Amino acid sequence: MGAGPLAGVRVVEIAGIGPGPFAAMLLADLGAEVLRIDRKDGAAIARAMGMDFAKDISNRGRPSVALDLKHPQAVAVLLGLLESADVLIEGFRPGVMEGLGLGPQVCLERNPKLVYGRMTGWGQDGPLARRAGHDINYIAMSGVLHTFARQNERPVPPGNTVGDMGGGGLMLAFGIVSALVEARGSGRGQTVDAAMFEGAALLGTSTFVMMAMGLYDPSRPGTHLGDTGAPFYEVYETRDARHVAVGAIEPQFYQQLLKGLGLDAAALPKQMDARSWPDMKRRFADIFRSKTRAEWESAFEGTDACVSPVLSPVEAAARRRRDQLTANYAARRQFVEPVMERMTTVRGAALDGYMLTYNKQSPGNTGFGTDVPMHWGVGFAQRREK
Repeated sequence: MGAGPLAGVRVVEIAGIGPGPFAAMLLADLGAEVLRIDRKDGAAIARAMGMDFAKDISNRGRPSVALDLKHPQAVAVLLGLLESADVLIEGFRPGVMEGLGLGPQVCLERNPKLVYGRMTGWGQDGPLARRAGHDINYIAMSGVLHTFARQNERPVPPGNTVGDMGGGGLMLAFGIVSALVEARGSGRGQTVDAAMFEGAALLGTSTFVMMAMGLYDPSRPGTHLGDTGAPFYEVYETRDARHVAVGAIEPQFYQQLLKGLGLDAAALPKQMDARSWPDMKRRFADIFRSKTRAEWESAFEGTDACVSPVLSPVEAAARRRRDQLTANYAARRQFVEPVMERMTTVRGAALDGYMLTYNKQSPGNTGFGTDVPMHWGVGFAQRREK
């Protein structure tokens, strides 16, 4: 593999949780050199919460330095790092970085080409800006959570994939890369204000499009083509209490689905006859319960019926069977084993305890990466932690 399209881009990441680290991970995966700034007590806090940084793969590909940003010397060190950086990522509530003396105005004065990436739930301004929240709150207010419901059932939040990761981290990374392109042409950096609330709404574009076309009725979630209302776009239980996902929307795919189920299309209602969907779903459900998931995999292997096994995360990461459905995992390296590097804590003597750095090759794993790079332009006098 090459160095990646973002090779040569330097990123300073103020460590956080969820979308911020996810955005930094994406940039690092694309070749950027990312330096994570951890809290001095971050590892202890994580342990108290039952979290193990050594298993957090979202921190992969980048070393870390721990700074106590409540101290002026640590702030000065960070500003020095930003002089040679292209990007800063932070995920505090609005006003926190300004209170630390690290707001956009200060940082851009030190480095006019800096892209200042900010990750919040509600955005940097507006009546909700300082309100606490999590993924479920952001997607609820964006109109997206409403769509994750079966007919006559309450909405079920899809983990933190839509608000935190998609509407937050992914949109932040996209905004940062866009701002980098602009900065290379104009010589001017800018602030990227990424809000999970707004990003989630953007990810719901297709629902708003369907609604504008009269193809989605928000008063009847779970009754439409793409929200499990249709029998050919649904999840079915198998005989062994596992599940298969069906997405045979196009007529030619639907025909292959019917063939695999042993049904005669000529004897059935038209595919898009929504009045027949509830009865057809019951019929499909009865048939799918007649075989195990593995048997259905075998029955539909090599077809375009759009039938897939519903895998757990463990199954998805561990599959290595050599057949048409699963060889793709190995061929495209969708899941790879993370490289765990042992790290230790040393104290920056020059900062009298305001800074810690994490280095490899010893017990006490607190993250991923290699030695803190000295070519960022800030030297660290180090001595071992007592």
